[in-house]
Amino acid sequence: MAADPLDTYIDAVSAALALPVDEAWRPAVRANLQVSLRLGRLVDEFALPDETEPASVYTA
Repeated sequence: MAADPLDTYIDAVSAALALPVDEAWRPAVRANLQVSLRLGRLVDEFALPDETEPASVYTA
């Protein structure tokens, strides 16, 4: 059985950041990543016309 891609990602990022993830915290880390990915898909799927400009920056 192949490893779940999200578990592989958690392991890779944990190693890259030298930040150990305790097994007790893995379900919470996984749940937060799932929510982030779901919300990211919503943003990515929102179609914007090519003419869309970034918001203006106002300074005082």
